Amino acid sequence: MPVLTASRLAKSYGALDVFDNVSVEIPHGAKIALVGSNGIGKTTLLNVLIKAEEPSAGVVSHMKGLRIGFLPQRPDLIAHHALWEEMLTAFTDLRAREARLHALAEQMSDPSHPDLEVLIERYGREEHQFELDGGYTYEMRTRQVLQGLGFAPEDATMPLAHLSGGQQTRALLARLLLESPDLLVLDEPTNHLDINAVEWLESFLKAWPGAMLAVSHDRYFMDNVITTIWEMEWGGVEVYRGNYSHYVRQRAERHERLRKEYEAQQEFIAKEEDYIRRNIAGQNTAQAKGRLRRLERLKRDRLIARPRRQHHIRVNLKADLRSGDKVLMTYGLVAGYERERPLVTVPDITLYRGEAAALIGPNGIGKTTLLKT
Repeated sequence: MPVLTASRLAKSYGALDVFDNVSVEIPHGAKIALVGSNGIGKTTLLNVLIKAEEPSAGVVSHMKGLRIGFLPQRPDLIAHHALWEEMLTAFTDLRAREARLHALAEQMSDPSHPDLEVLIERYGREEHQFELDGGYTYEMRTRQVLQGLGFAPEDATMPLAHLSGGQQTRALLARLLLESPDLLVLDEPTNHLDINAVEWLESFLKAWPGAMLAVSHDRYFMDNVITTIWEMEWGGVEVYRGNYSHYVRQRAERHERLRKEYEAQQEFIAKEEDYIRRNIAGQNTAQAKGRLRRLERLKRDRLIARPRRQHHIRVNLKADLRSGDKVLMTYGLVAGYERERPLVTVPDITLYRGEAAALIGPNGIGKTTLLKT
């Protein structure tokens, strides 16, 4: 049984139909990306699938006991917690069992306890299960996840209220990964990650055994992690097998096939209508009426809709005057807000006309400050 199944879903807000007749399923261990243009309804579909919103029609079914971890674009965290304290909420049950083991150990330290053998047997049983469930490694795993997502060790004591919006999103993502839900639902998970954190997240998710549904515009992330693409277009969802590159190729092939099928059907309809028009009142009137009935059934039941195309913006950015060859130059540049402790010291660089440069580095190192400078 899949972890999630949706049948004939529709969602409307008044006269606005966001999507209609959507039927999808998420198998165990699936890595799925939901793609589509901005504003088409991807986040709305996510909310309906996790039952945060009710559909206007259709049914969403969850596996019994399904645990969902949801990363929205705007996280809601407990503001008075510190970062480390927030991470430990992922292990509430494990830490309660750890406290019980400490209490049992305290009781066992009294050799005159009347039920000592019972306590020893119980401690051994619970301690074994505690170890199997990661009771001795959860703090190490927490440090690994925080480091992987770009947090420094000194950030552990920082109150969540003092974190930036991007840092709060990363904190929630870290907690969700530590919780190990059956289904991760992620809305733009790489938005606030630097290159190192994205690479770490890709490795983590590829090895992770649970199912995942992600909205993303990061085609490299989708190529490295995703195995199924859901394309949301014109109010419906089309499913493609493979990563993003496979999806792009399959989509082009599908659109070309639909175009040819549509044109062939239109050509057939035109020929049939011409025959009917010429013969409906002549000697072949019986054949013409038979063809008319078949044509009417075709138009009613099997008419192929005209394939629709996405419109792309075309912008002419040509200038009347050609720019110089050296577009940008720096000499002895130091960027930052404090003279004694600058953020960035820049070697002399020159950006030439027609070149495309990328400025990369960890979060908080000063990339935006350098760009503004």
